Amino acid sequence: MIRRGLRLELVAGLGIALAMPALAMAAVSSRGLTTQTALTAETSDQGGRTKATVAITVTGEDGLPATGAVAITDLGHPVAGVALNAQGQAKVVLTLPAGSHTLRAVYQGDATHQSSNSVTSAVQAQVSGTPGFGITVSPGTLSLTAGQSGSVVASVTPVNAASLTAPMFVTLSCAGLPDQATCTFTPENVEILPGATAASTSSMVIGTQAASTTSSLARSSSVSWAILFPGALGLLGLAWGGRRREWLRRLSLVALVGLVTMMGATACAPRYNYYNHGPIPNPATPSGTYTISVNAQSTNGITAVTENATLAVTVK
Repeated sequence: MIRRGLRLELVAGLGIALAMPALAMAAVSSRGLTTQTALTAETSDQGGRTKATVAITVTGEDGLPATGAVAITDLGHPVAGVALNAQGQAKVVLTLPAGSHTLRAVYQGDATHQSSNSVTSAVQAQVSGTPGFGITVSPGTLSLTAGQSGSVVASVTPVNAASLTAPMFVTLSCAGLPDQATCTFTPENVEILPGATAASTSSMVIGTQAASTTSSLARSSSVSWAILFPGALGLLGLAWGGRRREWLRRLSLVALVGLVTMMGATACAPRYNYYNHGPIPNPATPSGTYTISVNAQSTNGITAVTENATLAVTVK
C-alpha cells in the first residue's frame, strides 16, 4: 500500500510538473507580452524657439517590435501622441515653451503587448523674445471603433505675448487622416491677446465611418443589363442583316431609338437608380493606428508662423 501510494504521488507530481509550463504560457498569453519603452530627446534652437526631437522605441519581451500608440507627457501632462511603425519606433518634433520640461513616453499596449512607460528625460528650453505660440493635444491618443467619433482638447499657449502689439489669430487644421475620416475644431480660430499667458483651447472631434449596408443598385443594374443587352445585340443584328431591305433597316433603327429611350427613363438611368435604390455603399474607415498632425497657423501679414502637435488615433 505504501509503494502504491508513493507511486500515485510520483505520477501526480510529474503531471503537475509537466502542466506548469503550459499554465505559465497560458498566463503570459492572457496578460500579453511585457514591453520596454525607451525615449531620447535632442533639442535645437530654431527661430528663437526650442525644438525637441523625440525618438521612441517599444520592444516586447520576445525582442520583437510592438505596435500601437504612444502618448508623450510633459511633467505628467499629455502633450502629443504618435503611432509606432513596423519597427516599433516613432519620432516626433515638439516645440517647447521656455523653462524646464520632463518628457516621458507612455505606450498604450495592443492586443498582444502590455503597456509600459519610459524613464523621464529632462529638457531645458530657452526663453524667446519673439511672440509666438505652442500647441499641445490632450489626451495624446484616441481609440475608436469604425463609425464612432471622439474628441480631444487642442491647447494653444502664448509665447512672449507681451511683445504683441495687436491680437494674434491662430487657425487650426489637421492632416494625415485615414480614408473615410474627418476632423473638426470648435472653435476653428483662437485669439491670443497682447500680454496673455493662459492657453486658449479648442475641441477637436475625429469622426470615422462604418461600412453601410449593401445597396441593391448593382444588383438591379446587372439584371437590367442582362435583359437589355442581349435585346440590343439582337436589334443590331437585325439592322445588319436587313441592310438589303430598306424597310427592315429603318424598323430596326426605330426599335433601337426606343430601347435607348426606355433605358434612360427606367432602372438603367443613374438618376432613377439613385432615387429608387439609394447611393452606392460606403466603405468603413480602415483599421489601424495613425499619426494625425494637428496644425496651428498664424500670420502677421508678412510671415506665417506654423506649429504642430501629433495625435495617435487607433481605429478598430
